[in-house]
Amino acid sequence: MVSQRMLKLGTARSVIRELFEYGKQRAVQVGAENVFDFSLGNPSVPAPEALNEQAIRILQEQPELIHCYTSAQGDLGARQRFTDSLNRRFHSHYTPDQFYITTGAASALCCCFSALTCPEDEFIVFAPYFPEYGVFIQSAGATMVVVPPEIETFQIDFTAFQERITPHTKGVVINSPNNPSGVVYSKDTLEHLACILREKSREYGHPIYLISDEPYREIVFGETNVEWLPDLYENTLVCYSFSKSLSLPGERLGYVLVPDTVEDASDVYAAVAGAGRSLGYVNAPSLFQQVTSLCCDMTADLSVYEENCKILVPALREMGYHVVEPNGAFYLFPRSLEPDDMAFSQKAKEFDLLLVPGSGFGAPGHFRLAYCVQTDMIHRALPRFKALAKVYGLG
Repeated sequence: MVSQRMLKLGTARSVIRELFEYGKQRAVQVGAENVFDFSLGNPSVPAPEALNEQAIRILQEQPELIHCYTSAQGDLGARQRFTDSLNRRFHSHYTPDQFYITTGAASALCCCFSALTCPEDEFIVFAPYFPEYGVFIQSAGATMVVVPPEIETFQIDFTAFQERITPHTKGVVINSPNNPSGVVYSKDTLEHLACILREKSREYGHPIYLISDEPYREIVFGETNVEWLPDLYENTLVCYSFSKSLSLPGERLGYVLVPDTVEDASDVYAAVAGAGRSLGYVNAPSLFQQVTSLCCDMTADLSVYEENCKILVPALREMGYHVVEPNGAFYLFPRSLEPDDMAFSQKAKEFDLLLVPGSGFGAPGHFRLAYCVQTDMIHRALPRFKALAKVYGLG
């Protein structure tokens, strides 16, 4: 006998991964150039060459050190470099002992949920949201509460939020720039959220934590500004990953930041470390602790994502698709051309367009399009989108 919950997780692929695997199989049949796979948020630009050079240098100059264990919370030198970088950027006064280095943002989130959860606790997420939040929160023993989307802007529906916040609310998860919508929450939105959280924390007699999931922090377009949430709300925990900014998704390197403004910050940090120990996340990959910390002020060439966005949005709108303007990340979240987004995704496969149904993101009637692909593929895919739209009498 095995855990039925884990059996279900292990045998039921995510819709995103199912589409990705289908795309690989379809490519064998019709040729990779004829499959337009917009399913997976896998960066399409290479890591900076300087980052590769740092990795090679470290391997050549420090072979006796680089494959060894580090401190459980991460190498002190790496944490110091992360500290210095954020202090320069945000005029803050963090210390290395406020950073817990993790194997990517997923483990950072899991550590936060496990660290904070007590019996009957709930975490609020705003749709559309990253589907794995439900897995992470449930695994911590808490309950996920979903605020439905405000589909005209994908900012927060505060009426719906107020209806769902209760004394059981332990935390609220923010993801901005957002996966899957690409929307960046405005300063007004975030200040309003912070005001409500302070008010409810006082009313309920316990802090409500804001967990900021920030793997797309550096991918923003035009004059868009991503607010630094610890400046707006004192009880903020930051979960970061270098997967997107440095194009390193497979190296799994991120961190949790617990600012000293967080109520009982030392206990919260210790609980995050304890969660890392309990979950087996102790000691993130040592080589990439060094590499990312030495390169943490760099990014890959992220301009291609904005270029792709500028091609797709007006073209899709001209064809009749409804698209909320994205401000960052590398996703669009248009409305599906029929109410049943699952059926729409299946119909798109007939044109070898791999589009993820929005239901898994808590927003039925939409689909996610990951445009972290080569720009040439965008151009070649447009006639397929037009043909799909014509099936529904558009375009």
